[in-house]
Amino acid sequence: MLVLTRKVDEAILIGDDIRICVLGVDGDRVSIGVDAPRSMRIFRNELLEETRDMNREAVNSSVNTLEAALSSRQIPLRSPE
Repeated sequence: MLVLTRKVDEAILIGDDIRICVLGVDGDRVSIGVDAPRSMRIFRNELLEETRDMNREAVNSSVNTLEAALSSRQIPLRSPE
């Protein structure tokens, strides 16, 4: 990871078309501006992680519910051949 120190109104350039600028600092909060092409997808990392965790929980919950439903069935899933 590259670590840089910037002051308010100073920027970092990534490639030819992405500019990240420090807009302000208020205590432990830093306001950052990102100037990038509209086609560039930009996400807050903590929201992506939260979404991934929620999706994993939903999948696990669905699998557990399905397994419980199938194990409680009295009728076989297939008729014997």
